Amino acid sequence: MLKKLLSYLENKRILILGYGMEGEATYRFLRNHFPEKQLFIADRNSSLLDTKVELMEDMDLELSLGENYLNGIEEYDLIIKAPGISLKDVDISKYENKITSELELFLEFVDIFSIGITGTKGKSTTSTLMYKVLIDQEKDAYLLGNIGEPIFNSLDSFTKDSIAVIELSSHALEFVKHSCNIGFILDVFEEHLDHYKSLEKYIEAKFNLAKYMNEKDFLIYNLDNELMNKYGFKYKENDYAISLEKVPNTLNKVYIENDTIVVNSKNGMNINEEINLKGMHNINNIMFIYAASNILNLDFDRVLESIKEFKPLEHRMEFVAKINGVDYYNDSIATIPASTMNAVNALKNVNTLIVGGKDRGVNLEELIKFISNNEQIENVICLPKTGEFIKAGLEGTLKNVTFVEKLDEAVKHAKKVTKEGTICLLSPAASSYGYFKNFEERGRLFKKYVLENNE
Repeated sequence: MLKKLLSYLENKRILILGYGMEGEATYRFLRNHFPEKQLFIADRNSSLLDTKVELMEDMDLELSLGENYLNGIEEYDLIIKAPGISLKDVDISKYENKITSELELFLEFVDIFSIGITGTKGKSTTSTLMYKVLIDQEKDAYLLGNIGEPIFNSLDSFTKDSIAVIELSSHALEFVKHSCNIGFILDVFEEHLDHYKSLEKYIEAKFNLAKYMNEKDFLIYNLDNELMNKYGFKYKENDYAISLEKVPNTLNKVYIENDTIVVNSKNGMNINEEINLKGMHNINNIMFIYAASNILNLDFDRVLESIKEFKPLEHRMEFVAKINGVDYYNDSIATIPASTMNAVNALKNVNTLIVGGKDRGVNLEELIKFISNNEQIENVICLPKTGEFIKAGLEGTLKNVTFVEKLDEAVKHAKKVTKEGTICLLSPAASSYGYFKNFEERGRLFKKYVLENNE
């Protein structure tokens, strides 16, 4: 299974660029298969050895740490880059052809079936649900990428019948030149503009998932998404178009007719079915699952059972508690305006909305207009930094708009102003970075503050 990959790696001077979860998985895989091979690691973190002391014991390892970690990078034969390393402002012309990744090496050299799932929002939920659907139908499936294990952690476990479900960020796709057998592009919204030179470059990275597909591969794409349509990608005849709004004029299509998801001429789930995933954006993601299930000839009745059993992931419209008649929801994953608007529409009874986070240059005007026109939202609690702009944009409305510096203050104020029988929703429409380690920490702290001091 791994013969081609190991043969390719054997005689190359390899640099592991970035030593997070994926970089560590790469190192362990290489060291396991090449015990005496000279390896190299480059990472901006000058204190890496303080937490990864086992690296000091490897006599066949050299490290380049700190601000100048990219110096001499062109000397290596192969640069296995972690997705989180941004080269936006770096001249890579001398070594761009040497840059690869776990994903690229897997797609090029490991011969198992793969399903790659990307999109600005919905990746984790859709990937996990796709994995559950496959496991429930007794497939040898692996959940990899952002939501699951790094790919190289599972390479030694694959068999010829394995199916890899891989959640793929735009960062993971930025340099790839090979594609999965089935690809999902769920949606594209304005995000990660701090990582890319332009919005077009961000969209281009997403479409790398499809760019290198052959005629036997399938892309499943969102026909309703404005930015995807503007990009003007040339889809193949056998690709699947997904639409909530119309019947696509394509060979393979998934649409809604009489409240039922239809895959070509085959009926799937009724959209009024009692399921745990709320909102039409989740129905949209479920339509992708049905398209892939049709390609794989899965049992649609069992697909429905898997969907009904599936529970939302943490920090994604997650119910926290009912306190003094108020339902608190944690939607910390919402890092763009579209996600916040989807959450409000899905929950339907939001009285207090907590928003704000890192300013990455994303346009907030549509969100401000949405909040202004939503009669149920009476209280808006704004956090730095984007909250300042949102508060200014809402001035003059009938909303009770408050700016606070910290999340615990936001929760305290929400407990004072939210009406009994309604919802308080944390859905920031902005990144957590600069204020929290990540959206998970933000969500967990929100839950902590909600649950404490309720006497």
